[in-house]
Amino acid sequence: MTDQKQEHLRGVIPPVITPFDAEGKLDLGTYAELIDFWAGKVHGLFVCGTYGSGPLLDVAERKDVMETAVKAAAGRLPVIAHVGATTTRAAVELARHAEAVGVKVVASVPPYYYPHSEDNVRRYFEALVEAVDIPVYCYVNPKTVGYTVSPTFLARLAELGVRGLKDSTFDIVYHYEVRRQVTVSDFDFVAGSEALMLASWLAGARAFIAGLANCLPEPVVELYALCEAGRYEEAAEQQKVVIALRSLLHRASTVSMVHAILDMRGVRAGYPRAPFAPVDPEVAAEVKQTMAKLGVL
Repeated sequence: MTDQKQEHLRGVIPPVITPFDAEGKLDLGTYAELIDFWAGKVHGLFVCGTYGSGPLLDVAERKDVMETAVKAAAGRLPVIAHVGATTTRAAVELARHAEAVGVKVVASVPPYYYPHSEDNVRRYFEALVEAVDIPVYCYVNPKTVGYTVSPTFLARLAELGVRGLKDSTFDIVYHYEVRRQVTVSDFDFVAGSEALMLASWLAGARAFIAGLANCLPEPVVELYALCEAGRYEEAAEQQKVVIALRSLLHRASTVSMVHAILDMRGVRAGYPRAPFAPVDPEVAAEVKQTMAKLGVL
């Protein structure tokens, strides 16, 4: 990566879903429409992550999704590409493609499925850093990857050129420990959930990859605005609202529930890709009723 001053991410950035048709093929027309929906509400797009079904897509599909996202965003929102893969070769190919089409930042989980040594993970991130001139962030998500990245090791990756962290550990102590150990200037600390927004804000985070903002961006952005204004008592109350709404996503698979809630809002969201399935109609009806009571429909 070239030596240049880095502009940090800011705001509410949903890890956007990827819509498919009923046969499981990419529905890029619906994807572009969804980006129009998000563009007036949030501050960026995190593409091909967990919610975006990145691991369910092949390399060619991920490139198609990335190109569509950048074209549809049309400069209105920065696009962050998740390029994590099981192989270094695929991750590097995706990172180079993302840079070529105009992505702002690439992020990657460590190579998953196999429990890799730190040396393997170091070589993986070195290859990404060397492959592109845009910032590379380490996306720490031990629940999906199967192992974590220690703060000590993340500090080593920062010394090698990794420029930021997407922290999906749901552990505020981890977040503080990384801040203590990573001493590289201009390193960007991004919170990987809306669930700890207030706590992460007070720790210094200014960007939030918020799954709930896929389908209910308004209350998440309101929480962000309260934090930004320093109205912390009100933010604490709004954090409770966000967590209550977030709990609805867990009434089924979160990916499928995002599709369902968007549909409830009259926003065409396509289908999730199998093995994910549409939400059971009875569960969807209960969630819709709860949302109506909470005043978010």
